[in-house]
Amino acid sequence: MSDQVSPSSGSASGAGTVSLDTAHQHGTGGLPAVFENPGLPPHVHRAADDDPVAAKRAERQVAALFVLSILGTVGFIVSYFTIDYTKSVFIPFIGLTNLLNVMLGVTLGISLLGIGFGVVHWAKTIMSDEEIAEDRHELRSTDADRQSVGVVLAASGESAQLARRPMIKATAGAALGLFALPLTVQLAGSMGNPTKALDELKATIWDVPAGGEPIRLVRDPELTPIKASDVTIGSVFHVMPATLMELREHNLEQGHAEYHGVLEAKAKAAVVLMRLNPSEFKDDALGRKAREWGFEGIVAYSKICTHVGCPVGLYEQQTHHLLCPCHQSTFDVTRDCEVIFGPAKRALPQLKITVDDEGYLVAPQGFAEPVGPSYWERLK
Repeated sequence: MSDQVSPSSGSASGAGTVSLDTAHQHGTGGLPAVFENPGLPPHVHRAADDDPVAAKRAERQVAALFVLSILGTVGFIVSYFTIDYTKSVFIPFIGLTNLLNVMLGVTLGISLLGIGFGVVHWAKTIMSDEEIAEDRHELRSTDADRQSVGVVLAASGESAQLARRPMIKATAGAALGLFALPLTVQLAGSMGNPTKALDELKATIWDVPAGGEPIRLVRDPELTPIKASDVTIGSVFHVMPATLMELREHNLEQGHAEYHGVLEAKAKAAVVLMRLNPSEFKDDALGRKAREWGFEGIVAYSKICTHVGCPVGLYEQQTHHLLCPCHQSTFDVTRDCEVIFGPAKRALPQLKITVDDEGYLVAPQGFAEPVGPSYWERLK
């Protein structure tokens, strides 16, 4: 085995000691030129390292990628404010898709890719890629080393060529700065008018227009009306509003696809219906509301969990608990579906029901509060 030499010894003995080439000696912090070979390959110069024209071309390419990111961000914002969220577009092999979602995804992807490819191309063609070897030292730097940190950072900045490449500096700053706007725009758009946002969360196809007839409850998926006499104690029905069929018919009349917007409306309007003995409701305020908004012990609640929107479909007849299978949030039906366990922060919204002249269950009004996951104005 060949003799080993410490880099700090400054002496050589044995065949294991080699001399570094000029590139490896450069920037080693004063290490001797002769020490154990670290195994680094010889440095290979790139075109941009030696040719100013190639360097300028690479700079333009990086700047073009950052400009592409800027255009993607601007396209996202323009799409967010100008495209009607009800419009659809047909995409081969995918089918009918929401146009706004497509444009937001495409423009945000372009914005991300522009930044990512720009940074990678910058590092590959312009930034210094020279590998160096330096001696190990104690964990605490010397006072002199600490004082030289500023110098090292300045040298790193010079190596990145920020000062010499103003085009990259300007376009990279603009791309990274503008990239924060999509999130800001969506957040501001949601919270800028809380009253309007909450009204939109409450709006479902259960809403009865002024002077309109109450909406019948129909079985899901058969869409057949339900009589109060059909609902026995302990039974559970998954129901939808009869207006779901009207929405499909309206689409056909307007020349839209039959199911245009139907799935979204259905997901938001899902309701679970069950019947209890009226005496089983608690005597407090929550229990009284459950009785008053129901009909002879029949009550209806939103099926969408107020945690993250999973379907609440498991009913325990003996305990009168509704269970969300995703994260085990549990709601007490005898007390207006109050949360008694799990991460959900508020009760399931109740749908007020009664019967019409033919004995069918109907909803005289929509939900009085937003359905789905908790919103920012309530904790429970």
